[in-house]
Amino acid sequence: MSEVARTAVPGISGAPYDVERIRADFPILFREIYGKPLVYLDNAASAQKPRSVIETMDHVLRFEYANVHRGLHYLSNTATQHFEDAREMTRRFLNAGSADEIIFTKNATAALNLVADSFGAGLGEGDEIVLSIMEHHSNIVPWHFHRERKGAVLKWAPISDSGELLLDEFERLLTPRTKIVAITHMSNVTGTLVPVRDIVRMAHARGIPVVVDGSQAAVHLPVDVRDLDVDFYIFTGHKTYGPTGIGVLYAKKAHLDAMRPYQGGGGMIEQVAVDGITYGKTPHKFEAGTPPIVEAIGLGAALNYMMQVGRDPIARHESALLEYAQAQMAELPWLKIYGTTPDKGAIVSFTMDGLHAHDIATVIDRSGVAVRAGHHCAQPLMERLGVTAVCRASFAMYNTKEEVDALVSALKRAHELFA
Repeated sequence: MSEVARTAVPGISGAPYDVERIRADFPILFREIYGKPLVYLDNAASAQKPRSVIETMDHVLRFEYANVHRGLHYLSNTATQHFEDAREMTRRFLNAGSADEIIFTKNATAALNLVADSFGAGLGEGDEIVLSIMEHHSNIVPWHFHRERKGAVLKWAPISDSGELLLDEFERLLTPRTKIVAITHMSNVTGTLVPVRDIVRMAHARGIPVVVDGSQAAVHLPVDVRDLDVDFYIFTGHKTYGPTGIGVLYAKKAHLDAMRPYQGGGGMIEQVAVDGITYGKTPHKFEAGTPPIVEAIGLGAALNYMMQVGRDPIARHESALLEYAQAQMAELPWLKIYGTTPDKGAIVSFTMDGLHAHDIATVIDRSGVAVRAGHHCAQPLMERLGVTAVCRASFAMYNTKEEVDALVSALKRAHELFA
């Protein structure tokens, strides 16, 4: 593995979880907003970047940048090695069987569109696609294209009032016409964790492939795609402490080999003639054009950082933060929390009596507390919850109980202001 891809994280690997040591690796956490210490709780939208990611990308841009693949000079070979090292790092992160099963895309949305367009090419009139009502728009709109253009049918797995996916109801949706199940691993609104193993078992028993949107889950818990036995697994770089402009599609190689290319251009072919074309092999068949070179290398550094901190320690830290936050917020009688399933991910969505979510977020921002407000690209779920918008506080490996206290104090001030 190249020097860039294996940048060390001194003092973290193998040590007890030290959140202050981790925070020291994230320069932005030491700035102030409106004269107050930044409390960044918008991690479900995009996470901050550790110094190792920033410095890795800076080093490549300064000293080792060139286009990848097919180059015969030193810089191209070096950049190619770093790029492919990042693919191998991603394989390790997901425990995929082969680096050939890892496709780099622009983001998770692009990865989901790739699957919907290429794997879903054979969908036709009356074919069924089963989704959950919790899906992000990125895992809804590409399947609506098939409904609009081919007459496919979308079927929606329901949830309980607490946010739990109703497995029995899900299983009843599976019929001989079901061609694909596309489902989130973790809701970006409620934090609900979907029992993916059960979903896959039920679907595979009927010969139905499963696409999993892991954009939230990959950040908060260890993911083993071979253990889950998923056909496709998707996540994005900017939520896993890496840069924007880079996403990941894992797919079983048998699927990739059978799928048509999603885009055409340089890099994805073997031969082009006036009367024919031969496509390249997986994974390059799905990476047309110049790829996000520096972004992929930055992603490799981010995943390396997460693995050195430890996926299990991160999950335990965030679970403790979530438990603390929910206990503190439960003492505010004018606050309503959405998503109360046990063992949920580190997200708390809420509304306040008499206030729009946007007003809440705007007011607590003056205290330096950053949360997100809106429908969170999950309008079917908003309709199920009976709201048009919620505020969302989402936690990361570097957040602290003191920041939870700052959030609660800011909410109390907002309530007093509008009471």
